[in-house]
Amino acid sequence: MRNCSSQMQLTRAADYGVRVMIHLSTLPAGERILLPSLARATDLPKSFLSKILQALSRAQLISSKRGPVGGFEILSQGRAASIVEIIEAIDGPIRLNLCVQNGRSCSRKPSCPAHPFWIQAQMAMLEVLNTAKVSELGESIGKRSAE
Repeated sequence: MRNCSSQMQLTRAADYGVRVMIHLSTLPAGERILLPSLARATDLPKSFLSKILQALSRAQLISSKRGPVGGFEILSQGRAASIVEIIEAIDGPIRLNLCVQNGRSCSRKPSCPAHPFWIQAQMAMLEVLNTAKVSELGESIGKRSAE
């Protein structure tokens, strides 16, 4: 079982989205960064990064502007966003199991001994991911580099 790969992990896109948002939060308010510079700063491929930035822009966590004074800028709601909000902007709702999905019902729920465990695990995971805010993670980078 050692080499078994788990399917309960973030997608690469969600991981990159979190990385990008943390980096953007370290920039002064109102400052924009161009795609090539952002790709270098976060060590991400430009083609993949542009798709992530589109999703973050649709979720109104960042803004994008074309032209000589263009680039990408984190919005105030992006600075205040939790890790859950970023992941869900990229991948949609996070669910450990289909039976914990809102609006879906499992016919085995009343007799399933695992169902209460899945609910508890789902709530605990979301609680942890909701407590981590982009701005706080960005601030921790500044503190580490100042040491």
